Amino acid sequence: MHRFPIRWVRGVALVTSLVMLSACQLPKAGPNKNEILAGSVNNGGNAFVVEVDDRVSRATSSVPQFGFSSSFTSAPSLTADTVRPGDVLGLTIWENVDDGLLAGDAGSSTALNEVQVDSEGFIFVPYAGRLRAAGNTPEELRGLITDELKEQTPDPQVEVRRLAGDGSTVSLSGTIGAPGIYPIERPTRTLLGMLSQAGGVSVESDIALVTLIRGDQRGTVWYNDLFRNPKLDVALRSGDRILVEGDSRSYIALGATGGQSRVAFDSQDLSALEALAQVGGLVSISSDPTGIFVLRRERQDIARQVMGRSDLQGDQRMIYLLNLTAPNGLFIARDFVIRDDDTIYVTEAPYAQWTKSISLIAGGLTPVANVATLTGN
Repeated sequence: MHRFPIRWVRGVALVTSLVMLSACQLPKAGPNKNEILAGSVNNGGNAFVVEVDDRVSRATSSVPQFGFSSSFTSAPSLTADTVRPGDVLGLTIWENVDDGLLAGDAGSSTALNEVQVDSEGFIFVPYAGRLRAAGNTPEELRGLITDELKEQTPDPQVEVRRLAGDGSTVSLSGTIGAPGIYPIERPTRTLLGMLSQAGGVSVESDIALVTLIRGDQRGTVWYNDLFRNPKLDVALRSGDRILVEGDSRSYIALGATGGQSRVAFDSQDLSALEALAQVGGLVSISSDPTGIFVLRRERQDIARQVMGRSDLQGDQRMIYLLNLTAPNGLFIARDFVIRDDDTIYVTEAPYAQWTKSISLIAGGLTPVANVATLTGN
């Protein structure tokens, strides 16, 4: 039986294996760079593929804008001493006679504790009748009560104290230290003071959003912006609702990265470079730094600006290509802003596919890997 040289047999086995592997599809995490580029609109696909440069980065740098309308920012602070429906008052009345109208066994003074202001703003005081309390300060109300009583008892002395009732209250809920209902008092007349009274936010301050709801109006601000911009520390009103939430934005990371998952934003502004760092960066032995794609459904106005076309209608499927090996590639990736619901896909380098081919051959997973054995060598 004729024997072939072992080197020749091995060479035939290698070539045959590579031919067979090229005829089939090697396992991979997703499309490679060329396959994505082949699916662009220019090639008959349904998505625009755009390589990111400084112009594209500026055009797509839209981030959520939050703030309060003028109806919130222009509202003056409430006077903490003003009596309102639902408040609770404390009254003490002294009479300048031994046997006064209201005097009891304790002496010439009479204490009326926890006098509730009704829904129409009135209170009842014996011998003074039903008096309007809402809209008056405790000092003004003291004068009204005194005027009504002095006709029936000589030189009455009245003290009015405004207690913390439920008339001027604000409700706080969400990711906050102590959710609940809080009265508007002198230290808590503004949004930041009220948040501090409730223990502050219980989520990372960088991603905390504060929403103020007043009737059918609402406004949302970043929690940290309350410290940066005093104009956002708006005055509160009775019945306001404050909701604190963590930022719900996220993106998806796929392909040859250190981790593949849906990832929550960890800052107000997130760049492509920061997003890659969040998932462990690129895999050095398999990632293609020239083929990092960001898939997004882009707004019409931004898509028109990026593509330089005014005929685009509605949201557009956009695929942005980042090349980290370009002269300013890292700077562009640092400036390119990731937005909510983006998908970041890192392609595999061609070398990775070659390595898989060699690994399959070396592992004896091809039908011609044992040719030498069949020939007796």
